[in-house]
Amino acid sequence: MQIRFTKMQGAGNDFVVLDETAARLNLSPAQYRYLADRHFGVGADQILTVRPGPAPDIDFEYVIHNADGGEVEQCGNGSRCFARYVRDKGLTTKDAIRVHTRAGLIEPVLQADGRVTVDMGAPVFELADIPFDPQGLTPRARGDWQVWPLAVPGREALQDAAVAVVSMGNPHAVLLVDDVQTSPVASWGPLIESHPFFPRRVNAGFLQVVSRSEVRLRVFERGTGETLACGSGACAAVVAGIRLGLLAARVDVHTRGGQLSIEWAGLGHPVRMTGPAVTVFEGQIDVPDAL
Repeated sequence: MQIRFTKMQGAGNDFVVLDETAARLNLSPAQYRYLADRHFGVGADQILTVRPGPAPDIDFEYVIHNADGGEVEQCGNGSRCFARYVRDKGLTTKDAIRVHTRAGLIEPVLQADGRVTVDMGAPVFELADIPFDPQGLTPRARGDWQVWPLAVPGREALQDAAVAVVSMGNPHAVLLVDDVQTSPVASWGPLIESHPFFPRRVNAGFLQVVSRSEVRLRVFERGTGETLACGSGACAAVVAGIRLGLLAARVDVHTRGGQLSIEWAGLGHPVRMTGPAVTVFEGQIDVPDAL
């Protein structure tokens, strides 16, 4: 099967973007994995698919598959690339685009400087909706919120790990660290991602607070591993930092791939994220029918 694609990146988080506005490609999980493979395919953290809007007042539908082939609810950096893609391809002339995702409706806005701002919706704190099942654990109070210890038998490496838990349409566990560069992302990330308290797995964020308006962040994403940036992870980290009493309402987030700006006015308000969205190259690839 010959597939045309566009390779894009947002703060180093890279994507293969597919156009299904005319017809569905009907790819299998194995074919998504093939596209994401950095040796045999195009190479990407996630595959983004553009589809027609499901209702007259919605411009597009946005479907996201991780590098492991699994479909997920949300991707902040991807949503900016999605908006840049549909505008650059002439699929819309709008600056503000209404997009349906598995996590709900989002509205990316293209800025004059080339960046894109995304209303990521209000964060979710209800444990069952994240979902997070602490199985009788006792949280530790901090700020006007709490953190949860993750130590369980057989996972002694996480003995000192305590996370703030929030959903940005997808689940996040945010761990405060002294130095993000020396944090055990490679060893703790998979343990947190697949922790039994998270029935759908979780994105693990390692957050270093530099000041009330500046942080450094690394994220181990479920189904992908550590990425150069994670937009929803940046939103989750700032929300956690604000609720824990550590951050102001507007924060610059430094990731390994670049800077994102996050704003949150507090409970009941949506999170707004602004950052880059760049086309890297376009091409065509032969994806095997049977994998």
